[in-house]
Amino acid sequence: MRVLLSAAAFLIASVFGPAAAEDVMAGSLMLHQPWARASIGQAKAGAAYLTIANEGSEPDRLLAAETPAAKVAQLHTHLMKDGIMKMRRVEAVEISPGEPVVFRPGGLHIMMMGLKAPLREGESFPVTLTFEKAGRVEISVTIEAPTALQPAMPGDHVHGS
Repeated sequence: MRVLLSAAAFLIASVFGPAAAEDVMAGSLMLHQPWARASIGQAKAGAAYLTIANEGSEPDRLLAAETPAAKVAQLHTHLMKDGIMKMRRVEAVEISPGEPVVFRPGGLHIMMMGLKAPLREGESFPVTLTFEKAGRVEISVTIEAPTALQPAMPGDHVHGS
């Protein structure tokens, strides 16, 4: 019975694919395709990614992130120092008009520490972002395959290859 249910779940997922992340407009900011990678094993940390475009004429700043999915969420980036890639906390991220900011693996990201449960592919979780001007904005982060390099597009079935 378990095998039959697993096969049915796989068939449904392969036909419909994962749900695409919803874009959110907040003031002059467009928050595009929020996503995260599924957890591997019992990992207690994860990261979320998205693109933020400022369609207005004044800059805004992303100041903080929080989620019920983790004990702590912080803005982070990766920096190369002495030939070693290191993560560093970022106090704020400037969102200038006409210059989209891309959060992606190996760059800016929302670091989530103390995950309360594993991030499972095909599920989603809320993240609240706090901007200087746009205020607090809740987004829904879609969880992709553990090997994903970018968010799935509608109709995608293969990730991270």
